[in-house]
Amino acid sequence: MGRLVGLDLARALAVFGMYIVHIAPMPSAGNDLGSWVYSLAEGRSSALFATLAGFSLMLIAGRLEPRTGLAGRQAKARIAIRAVILLALGTVLAMEYGDIIILAYYGVYFLLALLLVRLSAKTLAIIAAGIALVMPQLAFVVKMWLSDSVQQSINAHDPLEKLSTVGVLDLLLTGLYPTITWMAFVIAGMALARLDLTAATVQRRLAALGASLTAGAYGLAALLGGTSAVLSFGGGKGPPSGSGAGSMGSGPGAGSMGSGSMGSGSGGPVQSASDLLGAVSHTGTTLDTIGCLGVAILVIVGATVAIDRLPRLRRLAKPVIAVGTMSLTAYVGHFLAQSAWPASGAGTTTSWVPVLTYILGAIVFAAIWSRFFRRGPLEYLLNAATKPAKYIR
Repeated sequence: MGRLVGLDLARALAVFGMYIVHIAPMPSAGNDLGSWVYSLAEGRSSALFATLAGFSLMLIAGRLEPRTGLAGRQAKARIAIRAVILLALGTVLAMEYGDIIILAYYGVYFLLALLLVRLSAKTLAIIAAGIALVMPQLAFVVKMWLSDSVQQSINAHDPLEKLSTVGVLDLLLTGLYPTITWMAFVIAGMALARLDLTAATVQRRLAALGASLTAGAYGLAALLGGTSAVLSFGGGKGPPSGSGAGSMGSGPGAGSMGSGSMGSGSGGPVQSASDLLGAVSHTGTTLDTIGCLGVAILVIVGATVAIDRLPRLRRLAKPVIAVGTMSLTAYVGHFLAQSAWPASGAGTTTSWVPVLTYILGAIVFAAIWSRFFRRGPLEYLLNAATKPAKYIR
């Protein structure tokens, strides 16, 4: 079970990264420690979550070997039920908090992933690589082709858009986490799940791969466009509408919390063809996708190796690991907490005390809850909702 505990540690790190982007002070144009930490978390925490989500799907569908027959059908039914619930929950939350909520996107990712759960690690890796290399350019062309009038016409007939301002077009193409490019993370996570992460050879190869992807993507972006093509702090021009801290999109709750997306911030959407050569977080370019994926692989492998080989760390990090076992609760809970404590939103504070308070609060809550219950509150409800899948024949 060491590798699963390692995944929980990675999820906890992603949760804390999300808190930093949502709650910490907006970074300045300088190179101080706070700006560096914020930049490190920005975009990469959400990419790590998406990669881990793909891994988790394979735990349901069959990790090293896909489930077939009745077990396979029931596993797919469980995934489909989760997808529908996350889509509904994400839509409800977006009605209050705007377009930064990622859960509805997860629902779409999971539904599409159903088509791939029986594929091998090699095939999944090839598909993920193809999406990362091709889809950002395709997305840019399609968005250029879609005029504002066409988008408005599509949205006018979209019930999801009317409910929460996060409609089908946003989920697939124009939102903060568009399926057309973000499926690369999910499918890469599915490929990782097909590998034996406890094998030293696999660990070494993945570590080398993650380091190569990270260094190659960000190094090439810096070479092509300079540092500004890799990093973008809040001290410069404001981010595009709906993409950065201080913006909640255009929903009923827009602007109510002053936070960025789950890892979004100063990047924003690609505005010109030259931006496709950059790797700024949440621009969704090829280099951004590859760089974030490289970081995700390094974190997953690093957490797995650390838990497997450092028993003392596993004991000391148990409260932190508990946060990773209930990441959905931690995600939804921090929005609810920010509603009760508006002054803790990003862009509303110059202190790191609020984000440290959220991190400590999540650790304390998870540690206490895990002493009495196996799953977090929302995780328990989500698992219970998938129980009808066992009646599939």
